[in-house]
Amino acid sequence: MRHSSGSPPGPHTVTAAEVLPGDLLALSERDAAEHTWYAVMHTVPEGPGAIRLTLRPPLGGTDHEEVVDRTLPVTVSGPRVDVAAVPLVTSSDLDEAAFRDGDRVTSLRAVDPRAVEQTYVRRWGVWYRDLEDPAGPLLTDGELRELAERDRDRGHLVRHHARPRRTAHGARPRRVVVSGLGAVTPLGVGVNELWQGLLGGRCGIRELAGEEFSGLPVRVAGTVPVDPVPLLPRPQARRMNRAALFGVLAAREAWRDAGFDTAGTAAGGLDPERVGVSVGAILGDASVLVGGDRALRDRGPRAVSPLTTPMTVPSQAASQISLDLRIRGEARTLTSACASGTEAIGQAIDRIRYGHVDVALAGGAEAVVTPAIMASFAAMRALSHHGVGDVSPSRPFARDRDGFVNGEGAGFLLLEAEEHALARRSRVYCEAAGWGLSADAHHMAAPDPSGRGVALALRRALRDAEAHAVDVLHVNAHATATPEGDLAEATALRAVLGGGVPVTAVKGNLGHLQGAAGGVEAVVTVLTLFHGVVPPTIGGGEGDQDEEIGLDVVRGAPRPLPDRGDLALSNSFGFGGHNAVLALRRRA
Repeated sequence: MRHSSGSPPGPHTVTAAEVLPGDLLALSERDAAEHTWYAVMHTVPEGPGAIRLTLRPPLGGTDHEEVVDRTLPVTVSGPRVDVAAVPLVTSSDLDEAAFRDGDRVTSLRAVDPRAVEQTYVRRWGVWYRDLEDPAGPLLTDGELRELAERDRDRGHLVRHHARPRRTAHGARPRRVVVSGLGAVTPLGVGVNELWQGLLGGRCGIRELAGEEFSGLPVRVAGTVPVDPVPLLPRPQARRMNRAALFGVLAAREAWRDAGFDTAGTAAGGLDPERVGVSVGAILGDASVLVGGDRALRDRGPRAVSPLTTPMTVPSQAASQISLDLRIRGEARTLTSACASGTEAIGQAIDRIRYGHVDVALAGGAEAVVTPAIMASFAAMRALSHHGVGDVSPSRPFARDRDGFVNGEGAGFLLLEAEEHALARRSRVYCEAAGWGLSADAHHMAAPDPSGRGVALALRRALRDAEAHAVDVLHVNAHATATPEGDLAEATALRAVLGGGVPVTAVKGNLGHLQGAAGGVEAVVTVLTLFHGVVPPTIGGGEGDQDEEIGLDVVRGAPRPLPDRGDLALSNSFGFGGHNAVLALRRRA
């Protein structure tokens, strides 16, 4: 007997003669128990003792007819459905489908009103259930076809949704590419010295031999082995602090590498107002202020140089690069602790994306290997106490890591709008695809051990690059070799990417270059993508890795990049909870 009023009835038994269009019908008790329901589309008498039912899966599908005895007991369930809203669709034939990355295949048990559609997405030639889970199960094209055939045989609705063909869009942010690289590091002056040193596993960390360091508890640092002063004209060099000297040398190299004339913007055919500089620095060069204070105390005010103030400010590197190359568009300085260099690059990406400038030199420059800074870091118990020997004192992700090694240097990318680079037929290393920021809000110096802030920056960088976790084929880790910092970063990487992405950390070779670290490590990440090889992490062998890290850290020898994926991430995290992640995309 049918219910006549009140709340929607639950499953109940009626005769076939009582069934109405719109009813949800199970033909047997077993069907009802297995949640196999049909929407009744039509009912037609079939002789005196029978009735013809036209049935369709309630979530969509094809019709079929059942001729049943009018007295047959069947199960119906409410609420009734609008038959006009139940789609008439057929499963796709995947046998001859030409799959492309970006295609989706969905499978739905359409006879169950509670069913959840399963979606598979093709990327990098395989099918994923979740693009944010690189460790999840993968299917080949053949396996996907077999799965779809089994689902169709079980009555599932299987649909192939081809990736939309690209159409013209309205105004969108411009794509940004990297066309030049420059570096000054503890491995030497120039990008080639840096790259070959990394591939060869060389360590640029040294004993500090100066008398001013003799009383310090820690006397090792990653110092640039070449005096930068003779590498620039003397009148120019004497007006720069050490960080600015490094910055100008690295920026000049990136400028030349991109094919521009080092005489400056106008000589290279560029509009100087459409070119910018973006530099990350924490202090720049603290020694100038210390020297000025010492002169004041020892010899009085007249002994203090008038250059003390302009050579002390962290913005001096950006200013001197602007002066050197006649750049008038903008000269920005970003200060966010050890994330400064990466944030400076990210800001420059956006300045180009949204049309403020067409070309930018972006990176970091720092020179803070001074007695006071070293003493301060030592007092914080942040520095490594390992000495210089066969194994680097900086030991990222190793069991016996005990702190970072202070360092100095500079690294710059030459960024430009893609159409600008293509118009001048420039060599392009990769795309600067996106970046992400976050803050830990945890402690003035210690990282949040949960890694939540780092994970947020990673996800934001992926989103900004319009990418997914499965696209990431490499991470250049911040990994300063502090016990808490390395573990927090590893926790975040596992949470966002899983543990299978090849990771490297170059602070075993260089030490921690502070505000310049993000610039130099971005250069390394670009070269990793461009050459298709990951340099090894030094400061510990394969068996020396902390088991809690849970990452695929490349050690021992360089390793080819995986074929699947196109995105590399460069991480930088700083005191106070500053997190910055740069996403770089390999060009096809």
